[in-house]
Amino acid sequence: MTNSIYLTTTESHCGKSLISLGIMEMLLRKTKRVGVFRPLISEHTPGRRDKNIDLILSHFDLKINYADTYAFLMREANELLAQGKNDEFLDRIIEKYKVLENQCDFILCIGSDFVGESSAFEFDINTVIAQNLGVPVLVLGNGANRDIAEAVDPVRLAVDLFRERGCQMVGAIINRADKDRIDELLAALHNEFPEGNMLLSVIPGNRILNSPNIKEIVENLNAEVLYGADRLARQVFDYKIIAMQVQNFLPHLNDNSLVITPGDRPEIILSTLQAHQSRNYPQVAGILLTTGLKPAPAVQKLLDGLPSILPILAVPTDTFTTATNVGKIRSYITPDNHAKINLSLKLFEKYVDIDALHAQISSVQARGLTPKMFLYNLVQKAKANKRHIVLPEATDERILRAAEILSEQDIVEITLLGNEDEVKQAMARHGRSLDFNKVHLVDPEKSPLFDDYWDTLYQLRKHKGLTREHARDLICDVSYFGTMMVYKGHADGMVSGAAHTTMHTIRPALQFVKTKPGFSVVSSVFFMCLEDRVLVYGDCAVNPKPTAQQLAEIALASADSSLAFGIEPKVAMLSYSSGDSGKGEEVDRVREATQIAKERRPDLKIEGPIQYDAAVDPEVGKKKLPNSEVAGQATVLIFPDLNTGNNTYKAVQRETGALAVGPMLQGLNKPVNDLSRGCTVEDIVNTVVITAIQSQIE
Repeated sequence: MTNSIYLTTTESHCGKSLISLGIMEMLLRKTKRVGVFRPLISEHTPGRRDKNIDLILSHFDLKINYADTYAFLMREANELLAQGKNDEFLDRIIEKYKVLENQCDFILCIGSDFVGESSAFEFDINTVIAQNLGVPVLVLGNGANRDIAEAVDPVRLAVDLFRERGCQMVGAIINRADKDRIDELLAALHNEFPEGNMLLSVIPGNRILNSPNIKEIVENLNAEVLYGADRLARQVFDYKIIAMQVQNFLPHLNDNSLVITPGDRPEIILSTLQAHQSRNYPQVAGILLTTGLKPAPAVQKLLDGLPSILPILAVPTDTFTTATNVGKIRSYITPDNHAKINLSLKLFEKYVDIDALHAQISSVQARGLTPKMFLYNLVQKAKANKRHIVLPEATDERILRAAEILSEQDIVEITLLGNEDEVKQAMARHGRSLDFNKVHLVDPEKSPLFDDYWDTLYQLRKHKGLTREHARDLICDVSYFGTMMVYKGHADGMVSGAAHTTMHTIRPALQFVKTKPGFSVVSSVFFMCLEDRVLVYGDCAVNPKPTAQQLAEIALASADSSLAFGIEPKVAMLSYSSGDSGKGEEVDRVREATQIAKERRPDLKIEGPIQYDAAVDPEVGKKKLPNSEVAGQATVLIFPDLNTGNNTYKAVQRETGALAVGPMLQGLNKPVNDLSRGCTVEDIVNTVVITAIQSQIE
């Protein structure tokens, strides 16, 4: 079951407060620790809280810090996005969401308000946020004063766009619909979404919910309350500008009308009060006096003597401006308006099948981690148990920049290897600045550990013919020195390869760090961060053509790596055919490897041989291997050889823009990882982070 839902609207003023109240009421019947989160909130008066958040926190008495319930003001978000800082924007949203997730069992996420200049871009922003949070979506449309197509088409478009982003859909609701069109609208929704896997509902508009009360008039116009301060909860259904004589305006009054008139018209004020008390005329909401004029002292004396009086307000603006301002007021459900809250909950229960909604939410299985969430979790995991990583290539600009980032964010402890003068010259040349109180710089040849290290290397390799002189020469090499730091426990892991070949990086580890018990081969995985999920690819970097036994080991090691990094392993042993359809040496090797892996680890879900499309595409997987627990939903993809794996990961990376984190070596006793010589600073940071996590697991 998912632990969150994302409520988003197709436009402004769809009535999401009603839906939010209904969903929270439903959730709290099943779950005690429920939270509310808004990635983006509109600007509001300093000192006041966002209306939607305030309503939920106050009415349901949620013990959550208000600052934890939102990520950005819309203005702040627009500034970041305008600067192209999309990653920073999403990272902060995820960070705030995860803080709240640690406090709650379920979170109601509420999308943006679609008001202001940025409203045209908000829909895309909401789809990106929901996609990166990995949260299923409930779309809310507006049926007010719309025909069937005008109400349904925006909902269909919204659902299509969220699905294109890979988001799962919980349902679609049209709110504020005309009562006589409810059945038609519901039928139209079912026609648009015939799959039967979404909750579909239509809720009629309600005049009380859509109308402001006198208190909202006062707050929006900054009006002065002259009389009736105890009756500000009265609803305002419409307003009347009154300038005619009494006998002419009285027939125009309606129930809950707000009478707008200049303050120097005592006959209108008094006759309105009398009409309100007469059984022959409607009950009005109140009187709003304009132009800054107030009743004359004699009239005020009369009003002061009345036992009960309607709200009478005063504003300085002229009558036309005042009426225009009243017409712009949008009513909101506030925590103190219990009548509107209760009415909202009744409407939700009447028109939304609550049991079906809860069942739909319960049936949504949390999908694999989104790339952004995966990377966020990696950093948090590394920070939680800080490790010491050595970077041997200290004169490389990318390494220096990565060391800055890792140090500034306090993710790991860093040691750089290199000649001190050369490193400082490189820093000056590239404009880099490192705090050597936080980052260690070690010159291998001047290190007090140098003699111990070369002697240890000699003792470990003398049976292979290594001489003392050669051992001393080798330990001067930063790859050997860094690997020895890891072997000796003076560092928890090493990352190298930005300026060296793969073999130069991993040869020392193969020589004396060696493989874990039960492993005959060192292999690698990439964490492929696709648009909507993270897959594990192995082996794409080390073994040219593994045997069936080695391929089985690679699969099991990759499954364990997947699990260690928060991805449920569903292992696909890839080949050019699926199931029993193919024959030949290559497919037989994959089939044998699959059998070996299943026998060694019956607890894992493993399928093979299987083609790539059948492994990752649910429709293809269902057709080719209908009874498989892996087909169509594989998370770990094991390639039959290096040629296939390396080309595939690079093709996917290039054609889709996916981020490939790795390669991460597996099977060694201690973590040593290799970088591509074309790596970016981001690649280095990510590889250091996964190396740190590996060392936590060892």
